[in-house]
Amino acid sequence: MSKKKKFIKTPNEQGYKQTAHKILRYMLKYPSKQLNHKQLASGLQFRNSKQKDHLIKVLSKLASKNQLIEVSPGKFKLNVENNSVVGVIDFTTSGAAYVNVEGFDQDIYIPKGQSKNALQNDLVQLIIHDNSGKKKEGSILEVIQRNRTQYVGILELSKDGHYGFVNVDQTSLHVDIYVSSKNLAGAQNGDKVVAEVIDWPEDADSPFGKIIDVLGTPGDHEVEIHAILAEYGLPSKFPEEVEAEAAQLDTSIKPEEIKRRRDMRDVPTLTIDPADAKDFDDALSIQKLENGNWEIGVHIADVAHYVQPGSLIDQEAHERATSVYLVDRVVPMLPEILSNEACSLRPNEEKYTFSAVFEMDDNANIVNNWFGRTVTYSDKRMAYEDAQDIIEGKDGDMKDEVLTLNRLAKILRQRRLENGAISFDKVEVKFKLDDKGNPLGVYFKESKEANHLIEEFMLLANKKVSEFVSLDKKGKETDRTFIYRIHDDPNPDKLLSLKQFIKQFGYGLNLGDRKETTDSINNLLKEVKGKGEENMVETLAMRTMSKAIYSTENIGHYGLAFDYYSHFTSPIRRYPDIMAHRLLQHYLDGGKSPNPEPYEEDCEYSSQRERLAADAERDSIKFMQVKYLEDQVGEEFHGLISGVTEWGIYIELPDSRAEGLVKLRNIRDDHYVFDHTNYSIVGQRTKKEYRLGDAVKVKLVNADLMKKQLDFELIG
Repeated sequence: MSKKKKFIKTPNEQGYKQTAHKILRYMLKYPSKQLNHKQLASGLQFRNSKQKDHLIKVLSKLASKNQLIEVSPGKFKLNVENNSVVGVIDFTTSGAAYVNVEGFDQDIYIPKGQSKNALQNDLVQLIIHDNSGKKKEGSILEVIQRNRTQYVGILELSKDGHYGFVNVDQTSLHVDIYVSSKNLAGAQNGDKVVAEVIDWPEDADSPFGKIIDVLGTPGDHEVEIHAILAEYGLPSKFPEEVEAEAAQLDTSIKPEEIKRRRDMRDVPTLTIDPADAKDFDDALSIQKLENGNWEIGVHIADVAHYVQPGSLIDQEAHERATSVYLVDRVVPMLPEILSNEACSLRPNEEKYTFSAVFEMDDNANIVNNWFGRTVTYSDKRMAYEDAQDIIEGKDGDMKDEVLTLNRLAKILRQRRLENGAISFDKVEVKFKLDDKGNPLGVYFKESKEANHLIEEFMLLANKKVSEFVSLDKKGKETDRTFIYRIHDDPNPDKLLSLKQFIKQFGYGLNLGDRKETTDSINNLLKEVKGKGEENMVETLAMRTMSKAIYSTENIGHYGLAFDYYSHFTSPIRRYPDIMAHRLLQHYLDGGKSPNPEPYEEDCEYSSQRERLAADAERDSIKFMQVKYLEDQVGEEFHGLISGVTEWGIYIELPDSRAEGLVKLRNIRDDHYVFDHTNYSIVGQRTKKEYRLGDAVKVKLVNADLMKKQLDFELIG
């Protein structure tokens, strides 16, 4: 009786919202249909007169708000045109979702069950049915464009084997994929497979799919690496027709082509790369001029000479957009005959190159520069370790050249940092692998002076090429279309959060003007060097930064403190560099500026592919970290708290940089609650606190290769 009495009270605002949601959700099933209040009352199962009266009032209010159209007295339909928007959908693990709409200050919440047949990251049209409160809420009308249709998962067959479901990692897909018997393609129960979504009927809870590839047994090394490739849509090999076209290329050095180029074969030239590198796409030359200045040549493989616009190789390179460096293999942008042979500046071989040549005084001031196509001859191939040994005092080939280049590079680097560049020397996690790709050990790759030597001259070339195209001889901006690498200013709110967080460790951050801020960040990075919290503070500092992207609209590069910056120095592995080479040559030949629109589309696509490659690389590292630790389940480790959430604390092991989770529900000594202000969890009874950056002892209780996930138990 009390429930009934409560319901038939005069509806308040909350009651209006609940009924409005029900009406709009029901009408979303029939977005083009006209419905009267009787049809709606029947559909919503509003049976008594009070409910029906309330329904009529809410319908009138929705019409007055333009969320419904009263097409004739008592007949309503959705006002799709006024209330619909387009955005990208992002599902939560609960099945609810948020849609990011360009121009909106907040994402639109989609309750569970209101996402229709949308999948993760699809472009969707949605209708907003609550725009009055702080949280906008809506429902999906239709999927405009699928983000992807192929997913990796584990096949679970029914007992009779007549159908199955592919269970996909929830971060990729919030539902399982139903596969009928005719679409199983011979896959067995428990296989890791690639499934393609082919349909999603209105009355089905799951999308329908078919198996397009059977990868094999979950947990197997090759299976899991191929699963990462499939998960990110990365090809494992080149199409036959692309390989055939590459095989037909004439890669010989022709006398008539040399005549069209600046011949720099007699200038001392060397390459410095990782010891395990197979492609060498950049080289440095150095010689002293009669006036006492230095001529420094930055020579880049002339990929554009071989990769002609519109060719099959070019189309494939454009599609890939970047090489992808997984933990045990490379997915190259170009076929091997180019990446490892014709365009690799191997020692004692003549090569076609595209060069930026600088006349530089003894204080690294640029007196003159020249850009154009060259032919070069590499006298020496060095690993970074070889060059570093020379820098640290050992003898070696081309010792004088290396020491001079290093001295000039140090001046360039110091000047760049003084101008406000930020010095992130992020440590890379590397693995020693056996012949089957299994990890034998973990080591860290750190940047030393030899790395900085190469980095500074590559940065210089990228900067000066960009300036050459963008500025006329008087220093005024041109309107020439070019491919820029841009990096926006950091988010002020994120910087403030970083400042508040590091305060608990005794560090400060001066958020003044641009120069003061970057100087303060650099000082912070120096202060944390070698400390337990170094990796965590560096990671958080990097997260305050915007993402660098490609664009034809130049806004400069915040992190490097350059007004003009482009990518010119790695055309073997980055398609934007090939575009930059082509445009630079076009302008050197006196060509007019082309329409920027198709180039901007290519920039957006290349940026998206770059993010995908970074995610794939990160996944492969996680996989190898878990594989390295899987036989150490039950062992205890010292670690640092690297993340704190309402569901648990993340622990990073310093020896491997592997990260795992301690679930809050598994910490038995108290009931812990997440304190988001202080990045900590606090025991309700004991008031014991675990904070971001704290050193803890943990036991490894589970290593899940398929999920690339480690689970820890907190010991103390």
